[in-house]
Amino acid sequence: MIISKKIQALSLSSIGILLISLSNTVFAAEKVDVGKNEYNSACAVCHGLTGKGDDGPLKSLLARPVPNLTVLAKNNNGVFPFDRVFQIIDGRQEVKAHGPREMPIWGNAFNNQSSLYFDNYPPQDSESAARSRILALTEYLYRLQD
Repeated sequence: MIISKKIQALSLSSIGILLISLSNTVFAAEKVDVGKNEYNSACAVCHGLTGKGDDGPLKSLLARPVPNLTVLAKNNNGVFPFDRVFQIIDGRQEVKAHGPREMPIWGNAFNNQSSLYFDNYPPQDSESAARSRILALTEYLYRLQD
């Protein structure tokens, strides 16, 4: 009788451990790379899936070649220009001396459109949702650096 209770206890603890490990696997599988998804939906058409500017479907329609986004840090003395990239995507701090703006202003676009990942923001706070999307996108571009 005592042996069967010990086996029963071991079986229950084994089942518990199994359930915990399965739940961790499920949660790990559900992680979403928001930055990558934002990049794929907003940037890849011009800059390509790899960010190198060589395979975007709109490449042939553009007047100028798009920049290789994987060398931003390399071209900035090895430091990824996080703030500058954020501001270029955001589009609200344009420097007129740099000439006309060719890239879409995603700050306005993200502010005016909903996001699969940030729909839980209240309508009056769409600005925070837009900044969150741009931040995730900028962080993804950081991860693309060679």
